[in-house]
Amino acid sequence: MSKWRYLGKRLLMSIPVLWLGTSMTWFIIFQGPIDPAANVLSNTQTQNTERYEAAREQLGLNRPPLEHYLDWMANLFTLDLGQTWLLYPGSNVNALVMDFLPRTVWLGFWSVLIAVFVGIPLGFYAGLRSNTLADYLASVSGIVWRAMPNFWLAVILLSLLVSSETLLGFDWDTFLIDLPSGVTGNPQLSYMAGRPWALLTQPGETLAATKKILPAALVLGSASMGNEMRIGRTAVLETRSQKYIDLAKAKGVSDRALVWKHILRNALVPLVPIITSEAFLLIGGSVLVESVFGIQGMGFLFFKAAIQGDLPLVGTLMFVFIVLMLVINIAQDILYTIIDPRVGYEEA
Repeated sequence: MSKWRYLGKRLLMSIPVLWLGTSMTWFIIFQGPIDPAANVLSNTQTQNTERYEAAREQLGLNRPPLEHYLDWMANLFTLDLGQTWLLYPGSNVNALVMDFLPRTVWLGFWSVLIAVFVGIPLGFYAGLRSNTLADYLASVSGIVWRAMPNFWLAVILLSLLVSSETLLGFDWDTFLIDLPSGVTGNPQLSYMAGRPWALLTQPGETLAATKKILPAALVLGSASMGNEMRIGRTAVLETRSQKYIDLAKAKGVSDRALVWKHILRNALVPLVPIITSEAFLLIGGSVLVESVFGIQGMGFLFFKAAIQGDLPLVGTLMFVFIVLMLVINIAQDILYTIIDPRVGYEEA
């Protein structure tokens, strides 16, 4: 089976996963023990029969469950996400998602980038120099980073940056580029406005948005960084002990070619699912980090909707998260086909 057929098969397999996850969300939200109509009304409004029935009618709960399910699913899959009830009454959810999602994507992008481009190289470096001082330092660092809770690290880093002029000798708010709103708050991504190439054509705004998100990204990616450092070291040690490495040495393959062509590339294969599984954790962890750093992203929106009981919005955001996770899964499959040439050529 070719790589394209393999990827096509994986795409088709994601369809029932999306359907099942969305169906379970509908059942829990609209057929669960909590009445969505009563939940979005105050106690006094709930006692008003007319208001209660109007809310049920607007939510579609007065219709047969199957009809409501099909209508709700059709709206989601045509990207008609409805409106909010409690957080931003009457606001269109599509507009909210387009406003909040880029901040979470920006945070997740830098979190994964920090974890991958710091954790994996240090792990590989330690694995290539096993039982040396560098190996011990990298291993201990990985354990320490992995053990630090995100909420603790977020508070400590926030306190450090707020008092950076006193403790570090420079003011973080004015370092390289001014941040008039301080350490916390939203990264200003409006300059892109649907133009991703503005990341390159407007470097000043990109630098400001990057500086704004880096503290939160460091906190969010810290646990993943330590985990990938440890697993990368183990993967290199296991790859070095394989017989084909001894054969390559016997054939006179140079040390550089041995490391880059054989050891590192094969050590990346077991890291692919680790990286993508950490990306799932980053989506969930963004709720806490966004709240601490005042970033109004999807995690913050989901948290507020759940706390205030806006169940229809919770269900819609769950659909968005399911789609994001499926996209990460597909990205994992693409990485597999790039790193390991054997993927996609097995017999069906």
